[in-house]
Amino acid sequence: MSATITRPTRASFLTPRRLRRVALFFASLLLVAVAWELYKVVGPEAGGKIFGWKLLPRANDNAMPHIWEMLERYGRPEVRGSDRKIWSVVLAGAWFSFRLALVGFFVGAALGLGLSILMARFKVAERGILPYLVLSQTVPLIALAPLVVSWGGKLSIGDWTWPRWLSASVLGAFLAFFPVAVGALKGLTSPPSASIELMDSYAASWWQTLRKLRFPAAVPFIVPALKLAASASVIGVVVAEISTGLKGGIGRLIIEYAREATSDPAKVFTAVFGAAALGLAMSGFVTLADLYMMRNRPKEATA
Repeated sequence: MSATITRPTRASFLTPRRLRRVALFFASLLLVAVAWELYKVVGPEAGGKIFGWKLLPRANDNAMPHIWEMLERYGRPEVRGSDRKIWSVVLAGAWFSFRLALVGFFVGAALGLGLSILMARFKVAERGILPYLVLSQTVPLIALAPLVVSWGGKLSIGDWTWPRWLSASVLGAFLAFFPVAVGALKGLTSPPSASIELMDSYAASWWQTLRKLRFPAAVPFIVPALKLAASASVIGVVVAEISTGLKGGIGRLIIEYAREATSDPAKVFTAVFGAAALGLAMSGFVTLADLYMMRNRPKEATA
């Protein structure tokens, strides 16, 4: 048995494992749709109780419209007499929120990575900062959003004034930085002591050890953390749009369409599906970036 180094080819990205993941993803969506329709058949119209607790949701058409009705609603006008189809409105809202979430993701990822390096470098920083990082995630985001908007509205530097959309991005960054900070810290401290002692024997500085040893070892921890951060940034932006009334995004559409839930329940789910697709798109963006950056990385193979 000998180890050889192989270069990945373009075809190697379409591995059976990745194709299986894609197939499982679509299979899970199909399973959810089947379960939804099955519950509409057997579930109680007005909901039900389990051990005295009202846990079973209502299975009527107002609370749970059929899957095909939700999908069909995308091809109909947003409002009666309008030329704008619902799919174009939802797509425009998702694109608006995507840009805000992308800003929040990059800011949160940079902040989280910087904090992880600081905590990995100084143990006293880890003991002092890490508890507050955990505590920060217990703050209700819907209560924090109006405060961020209020503080940002009072901030101006020269001719530059705080744009309203930036408050939503800040809240996205607030949720995004935590998984990156924790995941990167775990990865930066993962190299074994023998490897670190070896770098010390070469008289490598801490920053050289970080670049040559710690950061490469942290990549398997950072990538999943970035996927979580990408989805979390979407949650932060959508909640910020809902709580602050920011127009143009998918969060605002959810509020507007929810007002028509009684007369047009399928319309509400078009915006909800748009928000879910936005979260998947952000996570997929990180996955594609990871594949692109690691495309030339050699892999070990045994012969």
